[in-house]
Amino acid sequence: MKKLLAALLLFFTFLSTQAQIIEPVKWNSRVEKLSETEFNLILEGKIDAGWHVYSQFTPDGGPLPTELKFTKGDYELVGKTQESKTKTAFNDVFEVNETYFEKNVTLTQKIKVTNPNLKNIKVDLDYQVCKESCINSNKSFQFEIPKSAEIQATKPVIAIENIDSSTAVTETVKTDIAKEIAPIVTPKNEEKSENNGIWSIFLLSILGGLFATITPCVFPMIPMTVSFFLKQSTSKSKGKFNAFFYGFCIVAICVLITIPFHLIEGINRDIFAEISNNVYLNIFFFLIFTIFAISFFGAFEITIPNKFANKVDNASNKGGLIGVFFMALTLIIVSFSCIGPAIGLVMGTSLNSDGGATILSIAMLGFGLGLALPFMFFALAPSLLSNLPKSGGWLNTVKVVFGFIELALAMKFISNADIGLDLHLLEREVFIAIWIAIFGALSLYLFGKFTLPHDSPLNHISVGRLVLAVITLSFTIYMIPGLWGAPLKMISAFPPPSTYSESPQGFGNNTVSSNTTELPKNAVLGVHNLVSFEDYEQGLAYAKEVNKPILIDFTGKQCQNCRVMENNVWSDETVLKILKNEIVLISLYGDDRKELPENEQYISKETGNKVTTVGQKWSEFQRLNYGTNARPYYVLIDLNEKKLNEAVPYTPNIQEYKTWLEDGISKFKK
Repeated sequence: MKKLLAALLLFFTFLSTQAQIIEPVKWNSRVEKLSETEFNLILEGKIDAGWHVYSQFTPDGGPLPTELKFTKGDYELVGKTQESKTKTAFNDVFEVNETYFEKNVTLTQKIKVTNPNLKNIKVDLDYQVCKESCINSNKSFQFEIPKSAEIQATKPVIAIENIDSSTAVTETVKTDIAKEIAPIVTPKNEEKSENNGIWSIFLLSILGGLFATITPCVFPMIPMTVSFFLKQSTSKSKGKFNAFFYGFCIVAICVLITIPFHLIEGINRDIFAEISNNVYLNIFFFLIFTIFAISFFGAFEITIPNKFANKVDNASNKGGLIGVFFMALTLIIVSFSCIGPAIGLVMGTSLNSDGGATILSIAMLGFGLGLALPFMFFALAPSLLSNLPKSGGWLNTVKVVFGFIELALAMKFISNADIGLDLHLLEREVFIAIWIAIFGALSLYLFGKFTLPHDSPLNHISVGRLVLAVITLSFTIYMIPGLWGAPLKMISAFPPPSTYSESPQGFGNNTVSSNTTELPKNAVLGVHNLVSFEDYEQGLAYAKEVNKPILIDFTGKQCQNCRVMENNVWSDETVLKILKNEIVLISLYGDDRKELPENEQYISKETGNKVTTVGQKWSEFQRLNYGTNARPYYVLIDLNEKKLNEAVPYTPNIQEYKTWLEDGISKFKK
């Protein structure tokens, strides 16, 4: 039962907890000295398997070529940018011989410095990377031109890539950039986690589409539509083809909905990263989901204007494949009151994640496939149509159940906004109490203790309804101890953390823990009474005092997977012992909206934007030094700030995480 409840709940928030940035090319930059005034600026890219990047010299009429844009300064370009080995093949789509790179790409531009005081050169790189589909990307690199005495041939320098418009480089980050930092390479386990996350998103989206088919607007259409195609076609094979094309059109329409979001992302590729923790976006989705929930309860119907629906319906009478397409569009339009909340949930959680438009398209692809599968399946096996349950009052019951779930998830969005603003109006106990009330009311509804406007008379409770009622009631009872500080591991991703609570130390223990008197200077007491630092330099200084390795915890106040790690992994007795005794913990919150002191705020020379918040500072620190903005993200370093082992992202397996900690600590001791 625990796994079933967790699966049902995690479906509705899968996107915001899994998505990561997709970058098929990992870039590194370096400066090579040729003489006292001449240098090579070198860009090296490692291309993921199956992907390819187009050359600067791809012919007109073909794919987009790579383009380098150099800012003007006290230097001259010597010749054209040189490329590493390329491949050439005929492209049937563009009908040209395209030139491209596979596996690796190197771009080398020779320059001559005309002013010895030149410190750096900024280069913008625009390129297209393709597999089955193409991604247009752009990156910014800053090449540091050291003085003659400091130049060492082929010495790598860190590249400032795609600095977020809402962030800027702090003095701390600037200092780190000047250090000899190894080229950024995405760890294999992070790539594996990203791939697993995408598959989870896709599969759970299919599940969501299947759930949408058992709503009152869609379910009755399955036998009607399949029968229409089979009976109206000249042959059974033609009828099956039309039914399959109908399903394909449903999938295509769902994916087409996401195109405007790709256009928005094309204008500003970091737009979704900027809004992933936006307070007002969370408030907006709270209102949308609440309205959808009230609609599901029967207060009103949310529909597309009839005039538009009628035009689409009339177009479906044209016949042929075009008519089938408009039939599919008609289904989505007339069913909007039922599937609209599900589509809104998929889109809302996608845009509220780090994955952007790509993750949104993947999610909508899965949702459309789930919605279309029943139509295609019963076209193959029409004899099974007679086994489908008859439409009736049970469909409205399903709709109401979805309404309760929508309402519960709406509370998660408003909780994110409350945490972001640090208002403490919806602390952990209040959140859990509201969820207990919502799922308690759902239990009473399923037991038939009250009815809603569109419910049919209830003479008895079906077996399925009774089982669901018992599961819901059990879940409600399970949450009650959470009011007194129980961890509630099953739903650890949903409520605010225990530190965002009326009783951070647990019910009946409002006094500060005795070990807080021994807190190091500038340290705070965090989850599980762990001593941690929320400033990198302060934590580093303390680690040098006690001679212990450092665990950097890149986290967020609104990060759901961070809460899962803290409640389910860090709470393990053996892991917690390591965290308390063998490392120095530095927790850096990338979504902390706290204002930096006036004397620490400044204008970034790179972006022209002002750094004003703590979150902007640490997000940039993570991006520049570790090449990712994933949360959670864990890095073990020594006292010289060198990585002890490969950093890891979200790692819910306790033994795997423990082994990773022990590996880094053992290397530190050697």
